[in-house]
Amino acid sequence: MTDLNPDLTESLVVETAAMGWAESPAPGVRRKRIMLRGDAEKGAVTSVVRYEPGAAFPAHDHPLGEEIFVIDGTFSDETGDYGPGSFLLNPPGFSHAPFTKEGCTIFVRLRQYAGEDRPRIAKNTIHGHWKEEKEPGIGRMNLYAQDGRPERIQLELWQPGAKAAHHTHGELVELFVLDGVFEDEHGHYPAGSFLRAPVGSSHAPFSTEGCKLYAKIGTPEGM
Repeated sequence: MTDLNPDLTESLVVETAAMGWAESPAPGVRRKRIMLRGDAEKGAVTSVVRYEPGAAFPAHDHPLGEEIFVIDGTFSDETGDYGPGSFLLNPPGFSHAPFTKEGCTIFVRLRQYAGEDRPRIAKNTIHGHWKEEKEPGIGRMNLYAQDGRPERIQLELWQPGAKAAHHTHGELVELFVLDGVFEDEHGHYPAGSFLRAPVGSSHAPFSTEGCKLYAKIGTPEGM
């Protein structure tokens, strides 16, 4: 498979809900790839992955880290069971044999977190604390930030009618719409939409019905 949407300086919108599932090397595990840079199975990749009930993936390691957000169902490995809203950051060198009993859908980034000092993080965001942004009706839950590292990961909760002022991005921003509809002057983005807003891009975002976003700000090292 050739590279797919690899240039982080280019704007991107992918509606994963309209995509078909592609088989992975593991039976019962299918995926929708959003970005791929490098080898089909060993490159940097961003995907939505679906585990059918009872599916399992053979034991493997993550030389450049792994990031997971559980959309639905329960994702499991040797470290525990992770239900909807779970956020996992597995650092370089982490190894596991993931599986699911009931089935699950996860948003995944692989090989995009170089650095041996990365912590392992496992958070249940269902019980997390929302901090209100300066714009009324927009809340933020911080999931990951680390001194000396370029990325920040957070959830954003937009109440119906919330809007932000027009702004230009000074850092790369990637959004995955978990629920509701996110909007700006360029379009409407329902649940399952992935957006990439490169440095220098601008918009005035809003949400008529409300939405929940999974957001990453900053360009990963080596990307």
